[in-house]
Amino acid sequence: MPKVTVHRKAHFNAAHRLYRKDWSDAKNNEVFGKCSNPNFHGHNYELIVSLTGEIDQETGFVYDLGKLRELIKKEVEDSLDHKNLNIEVAEFKDLNPTAENISVVIYNKLKKHLPTNLKIEITLYETQRNFVSYKGE
Repeated sequence: MPKVTVHRKAHFNAAHRLYRKDWSDAKNNEVFGKCSNPNFHGHNYELIVSLTGEIDQETGFVYDLGKLRELIKKEVEDSLDHKNLNIEVAEFKDLNPTAENISVVIYNKLKKHLPTNLKIEITLYETQRNFVSYKGE
């Protein structure tokens, strides 16, 4: 069977501050600039979850996108939407919530619920022009 990639878009809003606790305010400001504002700042994140695999001969699906929608809602939107990532999300207590780290956290949350024969890729837009992709490598 041919391998096909299916995609599901999602959206969440979240606030964060980019900084390292072990650095001075001056060093954090030098490295992270306005993103290190101690009062935090927010983004309207756009998420694309891509699954690659063989088409199932019985269903014609690579993966049921309705199930993927529910999984994204439960594992990503419910845990990250309208949250302060630094304060309210356990994964970021000691992990700087950069777009890169957020994409890895999302990948790990979803991967454990998906069939092992599917390859997953996360694309996370922090802004319209800044985005990252992660596929577990």
